Amino acid sequence: MRLPLLVTLISLVCMPLAHGQGTPAPAAAAAKEVALDKDWRSTEGYTFPALAKTVADMQNLAHAMHLRDYCSDLRVSDEFVRERLARFSQLTGRQETCRSLLDY
Repeated sequence: MRLPLLVTLISLVCMPLAHGQGTPAPAAAAAKEVALDKDWRSTEGYTFPALAKTVADMQNLAHAMHLRDYCSDLRVSDEFVRERLARFSQLTGRQETCRSLLDY
């Protein structure tokens, strides 16, 4: 009774090992050819930007409008506004000021 169980267990362990040997699959060879072609991911002819860029631009617009409100409200402290502008500058990658928010 133990022998058939042992044979079954050994065959289950060895079968995936046997499949890994041999020549690479045609799909793997095709993937290597695509990886060698450096222009395969060129987006020069796209009419519209990537969806992620559009979403980021819209989020930056909303954030800039909020900051413009802080800039125009004299009841909001200068320190608070400068801190928020510094955080927004980290997101956009450029130095933001109350005047630069007009670009959004």
